[in-house]
Amino acid sequence: MKKIGSYTARGIVSESETEAGNPQKIPLFDGSFKTAYRIIGFKVWAASYDSSSAPDCIGKLSKEPSGVKGAANFMRADDDNQIGWATSAGSSDGGLGFGDSIIDKDNLVVEDLYVYVRTTGTNTNAINYLIEMEKYSITDWQGALSMARDRAQE
Repeated sequence: MKKIGSYTARGIVSESETEAGNPQKIPLFDGSFKTAYRIIGFKVWAASYDSSSAPDCIGKLSKEPSGVKGAANFMRADDDNQIGWATSAGSSDGGLGFGDSIIDKDNLVVEDLYVYVRTTGTNTNAINYLIEMEKYSITDWQGALSMARDRAQE
């Protein structure tokens, strides 16, 4: 693999969108199996604050648009399509801090990426996200193998 660039994706998604089965889609597939992305950073934080704090929020990155709905099963390390998870410091830090994130170091995204969020906010607040990634040139067989492995996990 040869690194050919660094990129970021950022935006806003709400819990109501992800619960309705409409996560934020990050289109990465360029029609070639010779390029792939490795996610190296993922942050989430509330888009709106009141006078003293912001709601807590969590997010996940998935290589498939189908995600486990509901709070009890939102973050699943046993789901191989989930490759990153993040939290905000939210109310525990006066609403001003970023939380932590975990990213599977073996991730390789050939197709698209999906952002899901949940929040403690009462009005399913909009949640900001920032994803840092590196783009790599890979061989055809590496791309095909990665996609086959993703499909085998379904």
